[in-house]
Amino acid sequence: MFVMDTTTVTHGIQLAVAPVFLLTAVAGMIGVIAGRLARIIDRARVVEEKGLATQDPAFLQRARTELAQLRLRGRLANAGIALLTLCAVLIGATIIALFVGETTEFESGKLAVAGFLCGVVSFLLALVCFLVETVIATRLLNFYLPDKS
Repeated sequence: MFVMDTTTVTHGIQLAVAPVFLLTAVAGMIGVIAGRLARIIDRARVVEEKGLATQDPAFLQRARTELAQLRLRGRLANAGIALLTLCAVLIGATIIALFVGETTEFESGKLAVAGFLCGVVSFLLALVCFLVETVIATRLLNFYLPDKS
């Protein structure tokens, strides 16, 4: 029979709690990117509706260009959310590995290190997706106003 003392369990909890702070950052980033994705979808719907209501070739060309950029931004946002979700799963697995390794005889050090590093890489890749999406969004701002004269 395996008996756990409170000191070992307490140390295991302390060790496993450290990666939880990364999970907090992941949750915040998912919220931010999900909000951006919702705005991308809303904007695409507006552009599509306006495009269906007009026959102006210049507007239709701008609308097609904007929709293509919105599609790319949506894909980047989806990739960012997928990477952040993967990060959360990997960090969760790291927490489990650290706790199990601390409270049992199971050697989980290499597993915990690999899970944590893969989680951090996933988080960094999600940040790159976020950066590229925001750069595309700001490039989309061409401040076009047609001459009325």
